[in-house]
Order: sequence, then structure tokens, then C-alpha cells
Amino acid sequence: MKSYQIKPAEVVRKWYIIDGADKILGRIASRAAMAVMGKNKPIYTPNVDCGDFVIVINADKIKLTGKKLEQKLDFTHSGYPTGDKYTPYGILMKKNPERAVMLAVKGMLPKNKLRDRMIKRIKSYQGDKHPHTAEKPVTIKV
Repeated sequence: MKSYQIKPAEVVRKWYIIDGADKILGRIASRAAMAVMGKNKPIYTPNVDCGDFVIVINADKIKLTGKKLEQKLDFTHSGYPTGDKYTPYGILMKKNPERAVMLAVKGMLPKNKLRDRMIKRIKSYQGDKHPHTAEKPVTIKV
């Protein structure tokens, strides 16, 4: 029996929503990464971008365990010599919690050419409201 290989033109994308209120960042990121890669589908093919869209709401209410708020750092670089900046996650979660979600999901995606396309399908928002109600997203339990 031959195995089925999906073609990029045959991919049907769904929309999912994850509520991050009082949930752990890593648990949310792993569920979102699985849906964005398409590993929750029976037609999953590693070399084809067959994943779905994921909306993460209440990103400002996501929790981190242990001492990650003080010890975990976000690294950015300006491109100039000595242009590196380190931001503790305690400050990052107050200023830009959407970035923390994006970084967590991006670290769980495969390190290949498909990652840039996959990461664009993650939408993260502070609060309950999002502009994607027309897509009728289905809720994912974490």
C-alpha cells in the first residue's frame, strides 16, 4: 500500500483559538506549534506546509513557572557592534506579552525554510478581543 503525500495546493487551513488566561507559556506554545505545523492532521507531511492558523488570546495573563520571570532573558541585537540587548521576561511580559508567545512558538517549530511561513500563522493578542471572528475559530483546550 502506498502512503499519501499531500500537495501544497490541496491544503485546507482551519482557524483555532487558544485562551491563555492562567495557563503556562510552554503548554500553550507546544499546542500552538503542533497546530501550526499540521501535526494534528492525519495528512501531515514534513516537507509541506500543511498547518493551520492559531489565535492566542489573553497573552497578558499567561504565566511562567519557577524563576523564569527574573532569570529568562530575551536577546535582541541592533546589528551594530555592542548592540546587544537583554530583556528579562518579567519586563517583556508587561510590555509585550505577544512577543513572548511568538518566541516560545518559534523555538518549537522546525529550523528550516518552512518556519518563516509557519510563524506568520500565529496571531497573539492581549485581552479577549481579536479581529478574526469572521473565520469562526474553533477552541483548543490546553
